[in-house]
Amino acid sequence: MEIRTLRYFLAVAREENMSRAAEILHVTQPTLSKQLKSLETELGKKLFTRHSFSIRLTDEGSLLRNRAEDLVSMVDKIEHEFVSFDDITGGDLYLGLAESCQIKYLARTIRELKLHYPNLHYHITSGDTEQIADKLDKGLLDFIVLAESPDNRKYDFLEFPERDRWGLVFPGNDALAKKRSLRVSDLAGLPLFCSEQAWNNEIKEWAGNSFSDLKLEGSFRLSYNGSVFAREGLGYLLTFEHLIDTSETSGLVFRPLSPRLETKLYVAWNRYQVLTPIAERFLNQLKRVFVPQD
Repeated sequence: MEIRTLRYFLAVAREENMSRAAEILHVTQPTLSKQLKSLETELGKKLFTRHSFSIRLTDEGSLLRNRAEDLVSMVDKIEHEFVSFDDITGGDLYLGLAESCQIKYLARTIRELKLHYPNLHYHITSGDTEQIADKLDKGLLDFIVLAESPDNRKYDFLEFPERDRWGLVFPGNDALAKKRSLRVSDLAGLPLFCSEQAWNNEIKEWAGNSFSDLKLEGSFRLSYNGSVFAREGLGYLLTFEHLIDTSETSGLVFRPLSPRLETKLYVAWNRYQVLTPIAERFLNQLKRVFVPQD
């Protein structure tokens, strides 16, 4: 199985049309069809179902697409890494990020690096811990930001300078907006939105014996999407402060939880992975910001 063939396969899967994929790949349609047929023969599975004007993936094709995307991304990253060893003006940086206003520290570090290394290019992936840690383990990312303590058997890490405070986001005309902070009893029975990771960890620990009184209406990996549902009156969003616009014109308010609930954030990297020069420079700059100087 060749990487080139996997690129052909991914192009067809993305375009759902053989002619368009062939045009993008700059190959003839017969050549592309032959390559895909050879791939199906090699795997012993049918990867596509062909319709009048489109091509759709079979279940086996969907599985291959997920695997092929990781493989091709890994190959691309390896190629970029080797090129970057000779590029003294930049390189490629791959980051997997949790949601937090503290991402500002990474953004500032990248901004400063670009002043000295104008050919620095950065690639951002967002997701929960499971998603981005998996990509780090596969070598697809250089650094990840986690909202839980990293596994020190696998990762080295730095703790962010601040902590993120938890609270509830909801329409400003709600009766709860009159309160300065909210306790577990205030949230009992309300339709709540939260990430599954936080619901089963931080929120569960904070609520203690009253956790069973709380109702998870829906889970969101991105707080912005949850805020849209909250604005439409479908529920109340549990999230970090400063992630959602709660200015006077937004129609939403933020009220912190009481007792105060905070989460530490960490930037982590694989302790057994050799960092590229630009990744090393990025890490050294972060250490100057994150680690107190004597």
